[in-house]
Amino acid sequence: MQFDAIVVGSGITGGWAAKELTEAGLRVLMVERGRAIRHQQDYETETKAPWEMPFRGIGDTARYRQDYPVQMLNRHFTEFTEGHFVNDRENPYATADGTDFTWFRSYQLGGRSLTWGRQSYRWSDYDFGANKRDGHGTDWPIRYADLAPWYDHVESFIGVSGAAEGLKQLPDGKFQPPMALNVVEQHVRGVLAEKFPGRRLTIGRTANLTEAKPEEGRAQCQYRSICARGCSYGAYFSTQSSTLPAAQKTGRLTVVTDAVVEKIDYDPVTRRVTGVRWIDTASNRRRAASARIVFLNAGAFNSVHLLLNSASEAMPHGLANESGVLGTHIMDHANTLSAMAIMPGFEAHTTFGNRPTGVIVPRYRNLDVMDGIGHTRGFSFQGGALQSTWTAGKREAGIGADYKAKLRQVGPWKMVLVGFADCVPRASNRLTLDAVKTDGRGIPQLNIAFAFGKEEQAALAQAKADAAEMLTAAGGHVILGFDRPGPGGTAIHEMGGARMGWDPATSVLNRWSQAHAIPNLFVTDGAQMSSSACQNPSLTYMALTARACNYAVEQLRAGTL
Repeated sequence: MQFDAIVVGSGITGGWAAKELTEAGLRVLMVERGRAIRHQQDYETETKAPWEMPFRGIGDTARYRQDYPVQMLNRHFTEFTEGHFVNDRENPYATADGTDFTWFRSYQLGGRSLTWGRQSYRWSDYDFGANKRDGHGTDWPIRYADLAPWYDHVESFIGVSGAAEGLKQLPDGKFQPPMALNVVEQHVRGVLAEKFPGRRLTIGRTANLTEAKPEEGRAQCQYRSICARGCSYGAYFSTQSSTLPAAQKTGRLTVVTDAVVEKIDYDPVTRRVTGVRWIDTASNRRRAASARIVFLNAGAFNSVHLLLNSASEAMPHGLANESGVLGTHIMDHANTLSAMAIMPGFEAHTTFGNRPTGVIVPRYRNLDVMDGIGHTRGFSFQGGALQSTWTAGKREAGIGADYKAKLRQVGPWKMVLVGFADCVPRASNRLTLDAVKTDGRGIPQLNIAFAFGKEEQAALAQAKADAAEMLTAAGGHVILGFDRPGPGGTAIHEMGGARMGWDPATSVLNRWSQAHAIPNLFVTDGAQMSSSACQNPSLTYMALTARACNYAVEQLRAGTL
């Protein structure tokens, strides 16, 4: 099979690569390792009630411990959503001594675009300039101005609801109308504005439509907050609801599912990749396809895994690894529950519906003035105010009419702030091929070595103190808070491993997400990231993908690829 381009992976960035390349006139093959899931037709549990599920939505814990010991730790993983997560037993990975890493994965058409938290934030020059400023990692070869028009392009298409705040550290975007803050959140926002200049609480910027996009067949959000089951309304951005239909509309997209890519083919004479080889998991047969360009969008760690496993006599340490840094400097946000407080005085107020986003307090440390204690980067908070409902009865003893009547009443207001700290890029945090362990297809398992350091510990310690200070100033009674991060992977923002940089001797990719030594190979998922910032990275992945596709098409037309 011969194509103009091959896209490996169908998640958030793979869908964007397919859309941009096909709309530019290229014939594209998208290869996805998991099963096909059709929009609207295959969201099997979307409208089911708990009593329609064998385990009332909680699931078979004994089976989960055997088949999903990692995935079951994800807060989005339930009996309703288990079909959108990998079976850990069938998809093993290894960890180095001392590493505790929870790698949450979704292997199906659409990837984690079906299960992501949808928080969509632009990065600023505080983020793109961080490595150069403090000497950690390698300098990004781009700045905000390079990406700003591509942020516009992506936001306008996917639909991001949010409020403009005019903050340099969190640039405003092309927003649909914001969702509303509840009464407690509004109160805390006012207190921060009065008592903590420079700190701002705003509604989470989320890829959930508050206005319909009928031209794309997408309706506005129904405030069900069951997004990870799949949304037939198309109200949140996913590959299925947004980029895949756009690519299919061109008539130039071929999709192959149940296909585990094991190698990228490389010609040492032309110094170009020529295509990919995969295992058809239904027949266990090996297949191949060739193309003029290849885009890796399998997810940060999977893309690095594939590059490492594509080693050859010409490139014995992994494809595009002349620098020797392939697999190194992986990151994930250090995060923890910084503070929870009871918020008295609002008992007469309640909310209706299930708003599918929370609030964010953007970074305010180490901006123009270095005011972090023990750390040079930043942290932000996500969370929100909420009341307990009848579901509290799952954790309380009781029976009878009085118990039922009690559960009809909402509980006290609480406010939660979860800290997300920038993760410093380190060479010691790395991915390798395990020397002994293989998966069921004979492919070496990915081995993850990862640990947070003193910078992340210091940032979360300050986040805990700041969160308690802010909630106390707002009249809250802080009942708990933590300053130690969860295991690596907990934030579900793993990135790095094939970083972008100016120097081919210290990076894998150039400023166009293009392999330094292999011009027709692009890596545009999280693997390309050179630093982590402290805000969610998915919007940046998408903008970088759209930008790289535009560049690749220009180079193809110019005859340089």
